[in-house]
Amino acid sequence: MESFLCLKVSLILLLLVHCVLVHGDCIHDVQPLSKIAIHRALFALHVNASIRAKPVLLGTKGEDFEWITVEIECPDPSEDDWVAAFSPAKFNSSTCPPVVVPKQEAPHICSAPIKRADFSIALFSGGLSNPKLLSVSNTVTFANPKAPVYPRLSQGKSWNEMAVTWTSGYNIIDAVPFVEWGFKGESQTQSPAGTLTFHRNAMCGPPARTFGWRDPGYIHTSFLKDLWPNSLYTYKLGHRLFNGSYIWSKSYYFKSSPNPGQDSLQRVVIFGDMGKAERDGSNEYTNLQPGSLNTTDQLIKDLDNIDIVFHIGDITYANGYISQWDQFTSQVEPIASTVPYMIASGNHERDVPGTSSFFETNDSGGECGVLAETMFYVPAENRAKFWYSTDYGMFHFCIADSEHDWREGSEQYKFIEKCLASADRQKQPWLIFAAHRVLGYSSAYWKDGSYGESMGRDSLQKLWQKYKVDIAFYGHVHNYERTCPIYQNRCVNTEKSHYSGTVNGTINIVVGAGGYQLNSHSPLQTDWSINKVSDFGFGKLTAFNHSSLLFEYKRCSDGEVYDQFTISRDYRDVLACVHDGCEPTTLAL
Repeated sequence: MESFLCLKVSLILLLLVHCVLVHGDCIHDVQPLSKIAIHRALFALHVNASIRAKPVLLGTKGEDFEWITVEIECPDPSEDDWVAAFSPAKFNSSTCPPVVVPKQEAPHICSAPIKRADFSIALFSGGLSNPKLLSVSNTVTFANPKAPVYPRLSQGKSWNEMAVTWTSGYNIIDAVPFVEWGFKGESQTQSPAGTLTFHRNAMCGPPARTFGWRDPGYIHTSFLKDLWPNSLYTYKLGHRLFNGSYIWSKSYYFKSSPNPGQDSLQRVVIFGDMGKAERDGSNEYTNLQPGSLNTTDQLIKDLDNIDIVFHIGDITYANGYISQWDQFTSQVEPIASTVPYMIASGNHERDVPGTSSFFETNDSGGECGVLAETMFYVPAENRAKFWYSTDYGMFHFCIADSEHDWREGSEQYKFIEKCLASADRQKQPWLIFAAHRVLGYSSAYWKDGSYGESMGRDSLQKLWQKYKVDIAFYGHVHNYERTCPIYQNRCVNTEKSHYSGTVNGTINIVVGAGGYQLNSHSPLQTDWSINKVSDFGFGKLTAFNHSSLLFEYKRCSDGEVYDQFTISRDYRDVLACVHDGCEPTTLAL
């Protein structure tokens, strides 16, 4: 019997395992690879079985990804047949470094998923518990595995600066990295880029330091400065080799930010906990983000109506499998190469016991923040301390790092107050706070009106009230919930969908349903919870002017609006005295 499969292959990252059943069903409710008893695999090469992959050379036209077709001939097909990709193509388990990891999670694999190496496809029978190797395909290679790929934009340290970060296989001893850019249709200029990488010993634990390790290549960042506001720029990534030749990426474009305070239509998307998934339906080790492709595709579809994106933690769920960061940057490239893609640190980026993370868990799989800090640029003073501020037109954003201490008196608490206090509310009326964990209010897994971080609520809501923060956004809880404007566990406004005049409190919104498996809502009904949704989606803020703001929670599957509210007010309403938010006055003349 002959069958055909199509696999989408990134030039830097390929799927780890493709689960193929005759009836087209794949396992998605468990860690698929944890069921593979690879240590029991037997050679059972069958003379009438064959597997072929084509094309054999990828990226000949400069593509970032390409589909391959796999042709399978199997003399006695059954539901126990499955297909896997191996890298390098001549993989031999005897070359695996001896690593002893106490309580190592299955599967006991040699290395992380494929990245920057040739590969082959193998056909197995016997199911996952008793695999028998029937046939191995030809080798598939890359025209240039070092090619620059996956640009991701972010706001620089000033409003008129754009940072461009990308990945390549070129170290500075091989080539000089730069970005060629300028107004669309006009002469272009070139800006140099810095180069970073990291090594296995920079990882803080397994699996990142052991079987999850894969060389990340080189991460380059260039800063495009003195941009004109609201202008369309084109750019492409370049590497000048020392023989005088050039390696180029394809061309991209972006629109520069508006002046701070500019009165114009401005649209912001915000969500958390998205992750990544395989386009071809294949399985991977952490195949637990079923909604991530819908989120990605919906944002791509609506990209003309988006100005900036905030992904507030739990970015990739790589959990120590290093090459999955390339899979993620490939997935979001159409978005991140066009609008600033700003990230925040979550537990799956930072937390490792004994590494000064505020929570003593190994949720990052040993990454301890290194991947997030290197793969994406944020305008933080110290990228190991992932808190920063950024401006976009009429918005002022204060992004906190929930994985470091945020309690009153801490270094981060002082930053948060300084950030909130620095907002010029006459020019930037919309003041937004965001963090990964719920440092405010969420009825999910309800405990004293918060999800686990009641200390955050107690410490920070005084600042939100003092500086009149409009909205506080969180991820971490994998659903959607919106509160009333709230202070000290009480609603301070009776409206539910339209707030006008002096609002008196901060609206707390959980937008943690970006793609990872959903959490159920608590059965408890709190007075301050206005709306709950258990479906994948993302938040969208639209500022029409200095007095009118719209928030929508949009469903990822079709972009329909699940929930929305508006805020209408004038500058004098921002200045108005509210409880615990009044400036001192005097009766003196």
